Amino acid sequence: MKNLAVIPARGGSKRIPQKNIREFCGQPLIAYSIQAALQSNCFDKVIVSTDSIEIANVAKQYGAEVPFMRPADLADDYTGTTAVTRHAIETMQAAGFEFENTCCIYATAPFLQPEYLQQGLQILKENKSKSYAFSVTSYAFPIQRSICINESGVSIMYPEHIGKRSQDLTEAYHDAGQFYWGRSADYLARKKRIFSEHSYPIILPRHLVQDIDTLEDWQRAELMYTAYMQQK
Repeated sequence: MKNLAVIPARGGSKRIPQKNIREFCGQPLIAYSIQAALQSNCFDKVIVSTDSIEIANVAKQYGAEVPFMRPADLADDYTGTTAVTRHAIETMQAAGFEFENTCCIYATAPFLQPEYLQQGLQILKENKSKSYAFSVTSYAFPIQRSICINESGVSIMYPEHIGKRSQDLTEAYHDAGQFYWGRSADYLARKKRIFSEHSYPIILPRHLVQDIDTLEDWQRAELMYTAYMQQK
């Protein structure tokens, strides 16, 4: 069984310029994803899909391969990572490489731990009915008691739940934005969606999850990472 790690990392980040290779707690942000993939020992190849020579050079420095440069039509603001992952699988196949499983790993996941990548692969090995396994985490507050803010003030999103106790509400989870294991054939077939019954969730603790989309996110993530490393 051969496994491929694909780390999408385009060069056109606008909210945080050069985000993928900007220094985060001492090394380029993308380095954490590369290192976690390599340390997991799950993969026969760890590749970075990028349109940037600068990102490619940094990726190689930290042990990833960059066997091709991503075409411009897959490096705009609207292309999703599933399309990028599919392109990587097809390009590697054209070069003579076949992989039973492929894992898309975000370049902006400094909290990614090798053990969770291992769990995702193990799920696919043990449960043939599932096509994907991806990282999720729980919401810190019950979403059933959420509110909206509009021109007239505040409105309740779920009035039927607003008076209920937290322990009486179903716990909700969201995509943790770290990794998406999938059977390569299912990635290519496009018939089964990741966010569906075809997937198995790998649950991460909330202290290991932080989106990094804005400078405020970045600052929060660095504080979290520094605190986490002090406890290890």
